[in-house]
Amino acid sequence: MTDSPDARSLVSASSQLNLMEVDAIDDKEFDIPQVDTPPTLESILNELEDEEEPFVLEDTCVLNTDNMDAHSCDTSSLASSDSGDPVHLKRKRRTVDLNPTVHGSVLRHSLLKGISAQIVSAADKVDAGLPTAITMSGVIAVGTSHGLALVFDTNQALRLCLGSKATGAEFGAVSALSINHDCSRLLCGFAKGQITMWDLANGKLLRTINDAHPPGTAILHVKFTDDPTLAVCNDSGGSVFELAFRRVMGMRSCDSRCLFSGSKGEVCSIEPLHAPQDFRDHPITHYSLLAMASLTKILVIGLKPSLKVWMTFPYSKSDPSSVPQLAWQFVPVQKTVNPVLAFSKGDTVHFLLVKKEETGTIHVIKQRQLHLSCDIISLSWINSRTLLLVDSHEKLQVVDRPSQEILETLDLEQVQLVYNSRHFKSLATGGNVSQALALVGEKACYQSVSSYGGQIVYLGTKSAHIMALRNWRERIDCLLKQEHFVEALSLAWSFHEGTAKAVVGLFGDPVKRKGVVADKMVEIIFQFTEHALKKCPEQGKIQVMEQHFHDVVPVLVDYCLLLQRPDLLFNQLYSRLVENTVAKGVFLESLESYIVADRLGHLTTPIMRDLLAHYQSNGMMDSLERCIVHLDITSLDIQQVVQVCWDNQLYDAMIYVFNSGMNDYITPMEKLFAVIGSPIREGRSLTEEEVVMGNKLLVYISCCLAGRAYPLGDIPEDLVVQVKNQVYEFLIRLHSADSSDEEEVFPYIRTLLHFDTREFLNVLAMTFEDFKNDKQALEYQQRIVDILLQVMVDNPDFTPSQVGGLFTFLARQLAKPDNTLFVNRKLFDQVLEFLCCPDDDSRHTERQQVLLELLHVGGVVQFNEERLLALAEKAKFYQICEFLYEKKHLHDKIIDCYLRDPLRKGEIFSYIHNLLSMPGYSPEEKQTVKEKVLQNMQELVNLDPSKLADLVVFHFTEEVQQIISEFQDDELLYKFLSCLLEPREVHHPGTMLLLEHDLHELLLDLLCRFAPQNLLRFLQTSQHYRLKEAIQITQKYHHNEATAYLLEKKGDIQGAFDVLLETLKEKLSVLAAESDGGVEEDERHDDEEKTGGESTLTGVKDSLNDIIDLCHRSSPNLNQQQREVLWFPLLETMMNSQRQGKGLGAKHTFEVLKELTMKVLNCMSSFISLPAIIQQILQDPVYGKGKLAEIQGLILGMLDTFTYEQTLLETTTSLLNHDLHWSLAHLRAAVTRGLHPRQDYCNICLQQYKRRQDSAEEIIVFSCGHLYHVQCLQQKDCGWGVAPELQQRWSCYKCSSSKGGRGGTSSEQKRGRSTSLAQTRVTSVHHEAGAEADRKKVFVEATLDLHQEQSWDQLRCLYRGPSRLSILSELSHSNEKTGLLITAQPGSENFQLKLSPPPLFEE
Repeated sequence: MTDSPDARSLVSASSQLNLMEVDAIDDKEFDIPQVDTPPTLESILNELEDEEEPFVLEDTCVLNTDNMDAHSCDTSSLASSDSGDPVHLKRKRRTVDLNPTVHGSVLRHSLLKGISAQIVSAADKVDAGLPTAITMSGVIAVGTSHGLALVFDTNQALRLCLGSKATGAEFGAVSALSINHDCSRLLCGFAKGQITMWDLANGKLLRTINDAHPPGTAILHVKFTDDPTLAVCNDSGGSVFELAFRRVMGMRSCDSRCLFSGSKGEVCSIEPLHAPQDFRDHPITHYSLLAMASLTKILVIGLKPSLKVWMTFPYSKSDPSSVPQLAWQFVPVQKTVNPVLAFSKGDTVHFLLVKKEETGTIHVIKQRQLHLSCDIISLSWINSRTLLLVDSHEKLQVVDRPSQEILETLDLEQVQLVYNSRHFKSLATGGNVSQALALVGEKACYQSVSSYGGQIVYLGTKSAHIMALRNWRERIDCLLKQEHFVEALSLAWSFHEGTAKAVVGLFGDPVKRKGVVADKMVEIIFQFTEHALKKCPEQGKIQVMEQHFHDVVPVLVDYCLLLQRPDLLFNQLYSRLVENTVAKGVFLESLESYIVADRLGHLTTPIMRDLLAHYQSNGMMDSLERCIVHLDITSLDIQQVVQVCWDNQLYDAMIYVFNSGMNDYITPMEKLFAVIGSPIREGRSLTEEEVVMGNKLLVYISCCLAGRAYPLGDIPEDLVVQVKNQVYEFLIRLHSADSSDEEEVFPYIRTLLHFDTREFLNVLAMTFEDFKNDKQALEYQQRIVDILLQVMVDNPDFTPSQVGGLFTFLARQLAKPDNTLFVNRKLFDQVLEFLCCPDDDSRHTERQQVLLELLHVGGVVQFNEERLLALAEKAKFYQICEFLYEKKHLHDKIIDCYLRDPLRKGEIFSYIHNLLSMPGYSPEEKQTVKEKVLQNMQELVNLDPSKLADLVVFHFTEEVQQIISEFQDDELLYKFLSCLLEPREVHHPGTMLLLEHDLHELLLDLLCRFAPQNLLRFLQTSQHYRLKEAIQITQKYHHNEATAYLLEKKGDIQGAFDVLLETLKEKLSVLAAESDGGVEEDERHDDEEKTGGESTLTGVKDSLNDIIDLCHRSSPNLNQQQREVLWFPLLETMMNSQRQGKGLGAKHTFEVLKELTMKVLNCMSSFISLPAIIQQILQDPVYGKGKLAEIQGLILGMLDTFTYEQTLLETTTSLLNHDLHWSLAHLRAAVTRGLHPRQDYCNICLQQYKRRQDSAEEIIVFSCGHLYHVQCLQQKDCGWGVAPELQQRWSCYKCSSSKGGRGGTSSEQKRGRSTSLAQTRVTSVHHEAGAEADRKKVFVEATLDLHQEQSWDQLRCLYRGPSRLSILSELSHSNEKTGLLITAQPGSENFQLKLSPPPLFEE
């Protein structure tokens, strides 16, 4: 603890509100935006502000909380600005961006040693008991558990001990204390409900009040108002009473009046408004306001002139155990001072500003609320801007209200705060309180906290503690004692700038305050310097020492500059830091950032000298250069700086020194030319550094000619013209100063042109722009142009691109309306000849681009177009030709340019499409282009048939026949047609003309000739050929697969089969021939033969697969006889080939043929009966005469298939029976289940179902549990049926109406499910009288009544997963599709079908 308050008064001067502070509202702190025009007083008065939406409470005003959620209080009429206030959001964002501010130790926490010692002593020596309550005014009074009240003065001396153990035994513990404003009276409330009043002057008991409130309840609070004859008390029954003290003829009496009854909701906290001495005359004090906090709401009432409720405000939802808190404070707002009520329950503090209107009504304005992440158990103001909160973890938080920032957090655990739980539970009177109040009492510590005069006292079980705000010097000194110098400076700077929070002890106007704080900061800076030098590590790494000073020196420099005290920095501080070499180096290096940021412009001579020496010795040349160009020239030793710049090539710094120090703009140019001139003259390639120098030189020349200083700022106005003329003079010099005999004329211009022609010309173009009215400058410009022409024209050292760049520059200058330059026109013709020279193939593209650029600038005016066109054609400059033809609208010639230009051939299609599509061209021009395209069709097809096809679709659909007829080459025609007729996503009117049969049949013919592999795909995708003609074409070229596909499509299955079978026979005969030949061939041909045989075998397999696929597709639609006509010839063919294969020697071929035959047999077995197949096989000589072993596999395979199918059939039957039984059993159980009514009354008339004893009235109970009288349902028309004579069917009125309609309507709604056969019912109904004669049967839509629907839904819900029958049928279908016989497996006679486990049921 810092200063003990023993010797000082507990009444702090900070309790007096300093109204001087009100005058200077800090815009930053309150986040007040700048405004262009200040509003008038009238506009402010007439405007409802967003943050302070007022409401006038004439009478009890309760906000409706029915429709509010836990946080909806924000959106009530007491609208908080927090929920949608952009200012608030902005502040939140900003605090994240800025570094966290230093507040230091804001609060002084002192133990009241004298009082604490005497509390413990009284408990030990006189059995006073433990402390239970404390209050502070001019004196401090402490109540004890044995009914005593100890009164201490400001020096902590015990003045009075009020009461005795006898009264304690009778009244119980002291549960509440209150001192009036002049410290003459003390009120004590007791745990058993009595109240006593004491005279503090002499310690006499003045009153004992027993009947102020209902007996058997403890006093929770007793408080004096500002009127010494009026007090209020609050008991554990939740009621509030007013106590009016009277003295008539020497007799003291007390009148009690109930202000709020606990039966309407218990009040657990009360707080009368106490005005400080300065505000005793404030108009609001006449009302004697009292704030009360119940468990559900806050009330503000006025006790005078008559009892009136001014405001009621419900809490937002919070934890029921949270303790309501109330605290009043007079706060300066907008030049006036008004009371603000802070109240909380849970984690949010609300603020209500209370004003008195001229009309006499009280105006309550909701202020921005404060959200914390803790449960508040104590809330006190320490001054008008700062609150102290204690949370349920006994953490004390100091909060700045305007910024809502938590300035400091202290742990009060060592205080051992006293809680008032016993009194809230009223244990002394038998605990007769509500559970809600008892729950709140668990965390209640109202009587342990008391605030007065800017200080707050907290009562512990064995001690008393006092909290007060430290003054500003004390806060800084706290940090200095801990050696936190950086934080101390930061805090001091916040005092200097007026941004600090909870400031105490800074008085006077802002200038005076700043002066006082600045002196303190200078003091801290010196302390920090001495501390840093003293704490510097003596030994160790140099990096450690550097880091030590890096943490210190920049901070010192920063604050010296912020305080605008460079004298302090360069004299006292530097003289101290120089003693340490490392500190000196860090100091000099830290200056760089401030110099570059222009915060430090002038250095003293010794520091400048040291700076140069240090940067030079450490090789920090870039940093030195950056510093020099930002420093004031007068602080530089020019001779020393220039020498350093020359030695280290610091050209920027050198230019700056010469320009600013000596007004010499030419010498730096000569030096830079010297750097890049010699390598350019020698023809060497430049290094990176030399390129940088060259660019620097160009920028420097540009700046000088434009009147700007290099590298920063502007040339003084009186020197601009002089500098410009000097630079021009320098550039047009015939020879340099130290020229040799070999030097060419105009070395400077020549050097710049060789370095970067385009950039040098750009620099000239910019400067030519700037000086239109300067006659001298115009003469220099003409001279420079003449020199450029003299140097560059006819000079082989310059490329066409460079020469073209010059003439482009000249053309641009000449094209300007106010041009004064003169250039000989013959030179342009000369350049044209040079660029269009047809003999020079080098740089062809570059020369064409240069000429094109020249033309675009406007040079075309200066050339004879016919001659230019001839030269361009000769030089093959097709882009130039296009440019000229475009001007003459000769678009057909442009097409020739594209066709001849190898680089741009591919762009011709886009050009033609754009020209024919865009509206800016005449029909004649478009027609010419179309004719040109038709003439060059062959060349365009060769270029890109796909793009040409697109072009034809869009623009040439009518000329398709003409285009096709002109094709000489059929292969080109094929390419074109295949692209033209391929399917397109984008539908264009032209595509309709391409659906003609002739075109598709022509393409089919070409496909047969040039790409038979694509034939089938074309036939399958295209729909625009005629079958008869297509068959003829494919037969003509003997493409049997395609012919078979077309015959099948036509419906001639037999014809297709015959064609494919013929193909298969041909391939089998080739295979047989190869096998036959392969035996007789010589062994050296084995490999070749094997490869040929393999390809033939693959062909056979493919043909066989095609036939099998055809038979598979066709068989389901044929009868048994027709199927045999297909399958048996195929089997016969394969058996014949197998017979021939057996006779030949090739074993491999024979095996393959045998496999293929088996495959045919397997596939047949799905469509042809097994006996028929076996008969066919046995008739065959191969098998008929052979042994059984050859067909053993086939027979066993058939038997396996039979076993599988038999098992499948039996299992399916069993499952069907089981499923049917299960479904019926559950349906019966659902229908026969008993019904249990939910209520014993009808849901329509709401009367008992048995209205009269003798009534035999029918009732209906539905499965949903609702019950109705039959008559009520009939009246509501809930019966439905197809005819009156049929049995009436009912629907539940309540359920059906909740689904959006009457019973009939709702049950007929389709609920997204298909009607199964089980639900369908065909009903025969009679029509009305007119139709009765016909007696027609009509079908009505299948419907279920409500009970059936519910049963069906229940049944569906019981069963999860797919039906087992559906799984089996899927299995059998998949088997059918493949049609393969199952290969024989061991133990197949015991074959069992493996099924999945049974489905899950929900009972």
